[in-house]
Amino acid sequence: MFVVIACVLIPRFGLVAAAAGRRELLSRPVALAPEQGGPQVVGEVSGPAEAFGITAGMRLAEALGRCPGLALIPPDPARAEEAWEARIARIEEIGGAVESQRPGEMFFGLDGLRGLLGRPERALERARSVVGRGARLGAGPTRLCALAAAQRSRPRRGRANPVVIGERAARSFLEPLPIGLLHERLEDEWTGVHLVDTLERLGVATLGELAALPDSAVADRFGTAGMRALAMARGVEEPLRPRPPREELREELELPDAATGGQLERALELLVDRLLTNPLRRGRSFRRLRLEARLAGGGGWRIESVLRSATASRERLLLALRPKLEALPAPASHLALRGLELGGGGPIQPTLTSDEHERRRGLIAEAVRHARAAAGRGAVLRVLDVDGDSRVPERRATLTPFPEDR
Repeated sequence: MFVVIACVLIPRFGLVAAAAGRRELLSRPVALAPEQGGPQVVGEVSGPAEAFGITAGMRLAEALGRCPGLALIPPDPARAEEAWEARIARIEEIGGAVESQRPGEMFFGLDGLRGLLGRPERALERARSVVGRGARLGAGPTRLCALAAAQRSRPRRGRANPVVIGERAARSFLEPLPIGLLHERLEDEWTGVHLVDTLERLGVATLGELAALPDSAVADRFGTAGMRALAMARGVEEPLRPRPPREELREELELPDAATGGQLERALELLVDRLLTNPLRRGRSFRRLRLEARLAGGGGWRIESVLRSATASRERLLLALRPKLEALPAPASHLALRGLELGGGGPIQPTLTSDEHERRRGLIAEAVRHARAAAGRGAVLRVLDVDGDSRVPERRATLTPFPEDR
C-alpha cells in the first residue's frame, strides 16, 4: 500500500483576496504586484493575463512587455493568509494533518483517514465539502504529483471531480508536464524562479527531460536546489511535514484615519498591551512576532521580528517592533500584531541542588526551539551515524532533525 498525498488547490486565491471581492477585475489582464523588498516578479495572474503568456513568477519587465495594459494589484498577504487559515482548520477538523506553505495550496496525507473515510476518492469528496466551492483536489504519491493532479481536475457543472494518480503511473504522468511546476516547490521561491528560467533557456522544457539528465551534470550546475528539482521530476520527495498545533495569538486595531509616525507607535503600544493581556497566552512568552498592516491605498504589508530570547516584557517587545514600522511603505488603515511562536512561562524558580547535565539539556532545547522559530523547522539538524565502515562519505552518516528535549 503506497502513501497517498492529497492536494487542495484554489487557483488565484491570493489574487482574489487582494481584489477584496472585486471579481470584475479578474475579467481583465491583472496580476499581483511584486512584494515590497522582494524580487521583481509578478504574483498570481488572471485568466486574460495568462492568454498573453504571463505566468506567476515572471519578471515584471517581461510581463509588461507582453501586455503593456497589464494592471498590477498590491498584494494583501495578511487577508489571504487569514482566509486560508480558516480552510486549513476545516481540514484539520476532519482529521487531516496539513502542510501548507502558501495560501491557496495545501497537502495532507490520506492514509490516516482511510479508516474513517474509506477510499481516497471518498476522502477527497469529504475534503471538498468542508473547503467549499472553487477547490480542485488531486492525490498522488508525492506533493508534485498531487499538485499536478489537482490542476488537471477541471470544474464541470459547478464541481470538479478529484484526480487520483497511482504510484506506478506517477512517473509517466509527470514526464510531459512543464518544468514551470517546480518554481514554487522549492523552499526559496526566488531560487525556484531562477532555476526554472535557466533550465528553459537551456532547452529543458518538461519534467521528463529534466529527469533524464545525469545527476552529476545537474549537481555541478545547480547544486542542492537542482538535485531536489531532479528528485521531484523523478517522483521522489521527502515525507510530508504537517504543521504543529497552532498557538499563535492575534490582535487587530482599526485606525480612524490613515496613520503614520507617532500615531502608529501609539497603536503599536496598544496592540502589545492587548497581546500581553490576552487570556490565551496563559503566561507564556513570545519568540517570533509579525506586524501586519492594511494600507490605506489598497493592499497589505507584513514584517516579522524574531527576538533574541523569548520574552513577555512590554519594553523589550516595543524595542524590537518599533523599528519595523519604518519599513511601512504607505499610511495604514489597520494594524495587527500576531504572535507566531510562543515560549515557556515566566521565570523558573531555581532549585537548591543544581544538576549541570539537566541544566545543559534545558539550555540546548531552548536554543533549538529559538533557532527553529527564526529559521524554520529544519534549521537545526544532528549527524546520525549509519554505516561507519562505508567507503562512500554520503553513506557513513545522515542528517536528522535535532530533538528539542535532548
